[in-house]
Amino acid sequence: MPIYMDVHRLEGGVTPLEVEQAHLSDLEAQEKYGVRYLKYWFNQEAGSVFCLIDAPEPDAAVAVHREAHGMIADKLIQVDEVVLNAFLCDGGEKPAGAAALLPGGDGQTLDGGLRIILFTDLEGSTATTNRLGDAEAMKVLRSHNAIVREALAEWRGKEVKHTGDGVMASFLSCSDAAGCAIAIQQRLAKHNSEQAAEPISVRIGFTAGEPVSDNEDLFGASVQLAARICAHAHPGQILVSNVIKELSIGKGLAFVDHGEVALKGFDHPVHLHEVGWSA
Repeated sequence: MPIYMDVHRLEGGVTPLEVEQAHLSDLEAQEKYGVRYLKYWFNQEAGSVFCLIDAPEPDAAVAVHREAHGMIADKLIQVDEVVLNAFLCDGGEKPAGAAALLPGGDGQTLDGGLRIILFTDLEGSTATTNRLGDAEAMKVLRSHNAIVREALAEWRGKEVKHTGDGVMASFLSCSDAAGCAIAIQQRLAKHNSEQAAEPISVRIGFTAGEPVSDNEDLFGASVQLAARICAHAHPGQILVSNVIKELSIGKGLAFVDHGEVALKGFDHPVHLHEVGWSA
């Protein structure tokens, strides 16, 4: 059966217990409609709930919510196989209350495990080092790092690690990740116009998923997919998976459809979109 993700935008201070009770009600009603609610994620700060659903058709998934608790989703998205693996890459089962704690947080801030994984990649870093030498090339890298980290701080991104010629970061919302990516490209364009002697060009790619957290790092299919999307981008470009475009509806972002693209290491093509930005 097709796999769907639905998106609820909740208001009024919904608690984790209320979300868990709603999920349990879904589990009680789902068999009647031939539906399986696989996982859910709750971002309390943003007031968002995402449900991953195995359903014969969208109407069946909506019917379960309607009968169980009456909270109909704002949007229902069909998820392709590659992105599905990014959500289920840990291979484990979540408990009925499938909310998680934000790693490195205060133990109270809830993060539903659903993250946006973003990579930047500095174009031509090896060639730059060979041309300029270690000391001058490090100045270029420091400029890149400063611009990226400033945008991460502004758009609530968390730097997971430095990759040597780029940064891997995670976000709790698609709009924050997109805002950060656009800010990076805009600020690099400004930097290049002011310091044309050694311009900095960066690829950016991101997707959504449920990565595995270990020792302050993130692993799994969603991380691998984000890295491949970044590698596929041209310098100065921002590429995202289709699920990012779907989750960003109503956020005022401009997308250019790049169609199905074969990415190294993935058995099936991935539908990619370019995020527009202006200097």
